[in-house]
Amino acid sequence: MSIAENRRARYDYHIEEKFEAGVVLSGWEIKAIRAGQVQLTDGYVLIKNGELFLIGCRINALRSASTHVNPEADRTKKLLMHKAEIKRLVGKVEQRGFTLVPLNLHYKGGRVKADIALAKGKAEHDKRNTEKERDWEREKGQLMRHASTGRKA
Repeated sequence: MSIAENRRARYDYHIEEKFEAGVVLSGWEIKAIRAGQVQLTDGYVLIKNGELFLIGCRINALRSASTHVNPEADRTKKLLMHKAEIKRLVGKVEQRGFTLVPLNLHYKGGRVKADIALAKGKAEHDKRNTEKERDWEREKGQLMRHASTGRKA
């Protein structure tokens, strides 16, 4: 079940490979995620000292958060993956100009996981082509619906 999705990632990047990583969260963050208080739009993944960190994922604290907890909405979250997978990602990011972007957050076995993607940035004309294709698919669907009902568009 999907919690939050980064739709902008598919618009701004060519997705090459997808990976799943665990996310280290504190208790108040889990409660806020269950209440739907999470945004991934400006998020990205950084590799530091052989570890992955999710930066820019905003989790807004609930009003009912405990008084002894000091919630920080834009806290950097650590991602958990096998060491061999991280080494492979490091090689690709450093050599070929790839970047790591979060695609979504979801539940798996009661835990919150993040789908991250190895991606390359799109040029402006690629983004326009993506928009054209999306508009054409929408228009084609409308034409097909009108044709099947016997009405003229």
